[in-house]
Amino acid sequence: MIKNGHHAADNQEDEAGCCKPGGSVCSPEKRKRVVRLWCDGCYDMVHYGHSNQLRQAKAMGDYLIAGVHTDAEIAKHKGPPVFTQEERYKMVRAIKWVDEIVEGAPYVTTLETLDKYNCDFCVHGDDITLTVDGKDTYAEVKRAGRYRECKRTQGVSTTDLVGRMLLMTKAHHSNMDNPDYQQHTDNFGKGPKGHSPWTGVSQFLQTSQKIIQFASGKEPQPGDTIIYVAGAFDLFHIGHVDFLEMVYKQAERPYVIVGLHFDQEVNRYKGKNYPIMNIHERTLSVLACRYVSEVVIGAPYAVGKDLLDHFKVDLVCHGKTEVFPDKDGSDPYAEPKKRGIFRTINSGNNLTTDDIVQRIIENRLQFEARNQKKEAKEMAVIEAMKKREQQEQSEPAAQTAH
Repeated sequence: MIKNGHHAADNQEDEAGCCKPGGSVCSPEKRKRVVRLWCDGCYDMVHYGHSNQLRQAKAMGDYLIAGVHTDAEIAKHKGPPVFTQEERYKMVRAIKWVDEIVEGAPYVTTLETLDKYNCDFCVHGDDITLTVDGKDTYAEVKRAGRYRECKRTQGVSTTDLVGRMLLMTKAHHSNMDNPDYQQHTDNFGKGPKGHSPWTGVSQFLQTSQKIIQFASGKEPQPGDTIIYVAGAFDLFHIGHVDFLEMVYKQAERPYVIVGLHFDQEVNRYKGKNYPIMNIHERTLSVLACRYVSEVVIGAPYAVGKDLLDHFKVDLVCHGKTEVFPDKDGSDPYAEPKKRGIFRTINSGNNLTTDDIVQRIIENRLQFEARNQKKEAKEMAVIEAMKKREQQEQSEPAAQTAH
């Protein structure tokens, strides 16, 4: 069932009637046939797991369409989303592997939808998506052989991120054995019967390969304007997207470098249990954004002479959010200001990570109820799958006995 990029494309070539063993040589027109892919989802609290799914999907073809469900559809099947549909549409548009989005895509993926948008097949992660009545939302496209699967990103899910926020403890990056965390995840990631492999909490493990897959790999070209911005970019959200889009528009040929502060630094100026996402997670979240060319992992807090000279920075931008002083009380942007290359950007969006956490905490009970319901539904499906497997195994045994 799982197809990698070239297999999927090869299948499409075969269906187009060329490149078959012993067949005629492809005409250039046929060889160039664009493979169109469909992905859909809630894309609520878009995180690097969603981005990674879209990246893998794009690798299976040429043109990727992402269908995003409305608030009403999500509320009906899963419970109310954290972000409005307008916010979710904008977030998905900002992911660099997406070529087009379809607003208000139906919750159940049908062949009719794939045909309407001329998509060859639909790609989804290897977790389960169920309707309100517990049916597989991809059953129809699976039966028609127009379904492809990609690997789910280990160590992150919307449910897990909500759990981290609700917990409000400093320990969630490093100390998974913390009793408060364990107690919470026991309530959060377990249903009445055991543990769902799709909703439980696990830690993300960064690899150089993953960074390479997300990175643009493009170096600045002569004539590019090198723009530097720095911050936590925690729980990468629509406020960040609006800011980076405005930064991108500051030049005709922008090359945007984002400096990310290490977790300890972020905690120094943000306090509480920030950052919610560790440096590895924040790196991928920012790299997935189409306005970003490069990321500095663990950037110095002060934007000093060495950094500006090393990257040949033309412009340094910061949003309307408060600039916290450095450890010695100095202004971290003193050097770019002295050079006359500092610019304050008003993105028109003042949503902060704090606001998002507040949104979620205000809905705490609703979210916990939603997550337990999701868990119970997933567990029921696993039980049904196990039963079916047992029946299938016992049938041949019964036949041999006769």
